[in-house]
Amino acid sequence: MTKPDPRLNPWRDDLAADHLRGEVDAPRYVKGTDYQVIAPVSALRRAAAHGAMQDSQLLFGELIRVYDTQGVWSWGQSQSDDYVGYVLSEDLGVSEKPTHYLTALRSFIYTDADIKSRPLMAISCGARLTIVAHKPPFYELSNGAYIFDAHVAAIGDWQKDYVAVARQFIGMPYLWGGRESTGLDCSGLVQTILMQCGLACPRDSDMQEQVLGRSVETAQAGDLVFWKGHVGLMSDDKNLLHANATTMNVCQEDFATACARIEKIAGPVRAIKRLS
Repeated sequence: MTKPDPRLNPWRDDLAADHLRGEVDAPRYVKGTDYQVIAPVSALRRAAAHGAMQDSQLLFGELIRVYDTQGVWSWGQSQSDDYVGYVLSEDLGVSEKPTHYLTALRSFIYTDADIKSRPLMAISCGARLTIVAHKPPFYELSNGAYIFDAHVAAIGDWQKDYVAVARQFIGMPYLWGGRESTGLDCSGLVQTILMQCGLACPRDSDMQEQVLGRSVETAQAGDLVFWKGHVGLMSDDKNLLHANATTMNVCQEDFATACARIEKIAGPVRAIKRLS
């Protein structure tokens, strides 16, 4: 039996998600329980250890279906992009249906509807929010806290231009496995900007290469360019915008110059994909 990709399918040697019956062999199958991230961001790790590799992150308000909890760690699957991993149980709370999302790169959640009140935390672009009331210029969240209304949009009222969204991230630090405004990797950047525009996008660059867009020969503004283990976005016909470990940030640079450097590390361009 060919086992499915463990990055996107919750199975281990000792258990598997109930929906994987017939696809993987496991001594027990679990239906799972949904929780919501209540921390500003929660690392999704490859193993149940603080030093384990961060494969991705869950943002404030995102949902995760937990299949197993042992000690301080919960193992489950993100409901935003299906990625599987371990998160700290203390970062999770009762599941609620998000109504809004954060459009600003970063914003504070306050104790009161007052800019002088104590900020409880700062959350990142793409965070999910459950709004219960509007007290201009603030929205009240279901937990009784407040956020500035101009930084928020209703789910379904998506951004229109993902290239413009991407430009806002120029200068943000590179972070392996990152999906937040204080640090993100190449595929995390692509996923974030597309999700801000209401477009489904898998987590890793190889997954994105497989499912996003159609192949074209010549790159133009808005196209995604893929190398082995790397992805960038054409911000116009001549420049590539990408999070990279050479400059250790999100930068925009001449496409030909970037190609020459990346080819020495990852080989030639594997695909140019145009989104419809």
